[in-house]
Amino acid sequence: MIQEIKERVLSGGAIELKEALALVSMENKEELYAVANEIRQYFMGDKMDTCSILNARSGRCSEDCKWCAQSAFHKTKVDEYELVDMKVAEQQAMENANQGVNKFSLVTSGRALSNKNLGELCGVYKKIGKQSNIQLCASMGLLKKEQLEKLVEAGVKHYHCNIETAPSFFKYLCTTHTMEEKIKTIKMAQELGMGVCSGGIIGMGETMEQRIEMAFTLCELNIRSIPINILMKVEGTKIGDVAPLSDEEVLTSFALFRMINPQANIRLAGGRQLIAHIQERVLKAGVSAALVGDYLTTVGTNIAQDKEIFKNAGFSLSVGR
Repeated sequence: MIQEIKERVLSGGAIELKEALALVSMENKEELYAVANEIRQYFMGDKMDTCSILNARSGRCSEDCKWCAQSAFHKTKVDEYELVDMKVAEQQAMENANQGVNKFSLVTSGRALSNKNLGELCGVYKKIGKQSNIQLCASMGLLKKEQLEKLVEAGVKHYHCNIETAPSFFKYLCTTHTMEEKIKTIKMAQELGMGVCSGGIIGMGETMEQRIEMAFTLCELNIRSIPINILMKVEGTKIGDVAPLSDEEVLTSFALFRMINPQANIRLAGGRQLIAHIQERVLKAGVSAALVGDYLTTVGTNIAQDKEIFKNAGFSLSVGR
């Protein structure tokens, strides 16, 4: 069955929901991972698309997302500040550009960014755009259309808004906003011509079937950059008793995301430390992109080391716009 699905996908067709569910229980998982890798090579080649982020506004978030260290509902040791120093933001963007990173994003905590803060960060984007050709991204919550328009005017080409999990599971993880509000933001960004980056976190207590549901939701939204994070538990948040994912669950999840979204960048994002022992296998199970450098509230990866890891796995860095 899997070879038939592969040929259909390579020919421009799509995997069906019932087929994806059946692949979860197939005995030869190595064949599944190999097929996902073939699909990645066919549609995406061997270029590794890289991005980096800077926590531009930290903590004191009004939303009650159970996994998030920045929520005001949780008692964590996360730093709290209104806006990062603008010179620091410019400097980090330039450092990433000089190391060949493709994209740079400012990420802010909170339901949405204020117009005042948005104006300041748009000024930063304009300065970065004049100094380098790194692609500019933003992750600033549930913005209004006119706010997204200001980002476009400042040179931002991509907007990030994770759906986080399956629609059927979201309400168990967050009650202060809805999946529908996220999707509305995504569609507004798309209407303005922005590329949208949207994925989520696996390992928050959802089932494999719900991960597949998330993957199909992203496919329906025509998302072309899908970051997949593996939950890193933070003391003080409300997800503390969830069992860690097995290696097979991680590998199967990445492979199925690739098969369901064959022409998207499946992006290895947060939680890479948890899968360091299988990282090369994950890279060869459908991944075509990665988040490099530090993450929002945890130390991330060394960019130079990442470049070597990607090279050893058969990738070259994708450069340019």
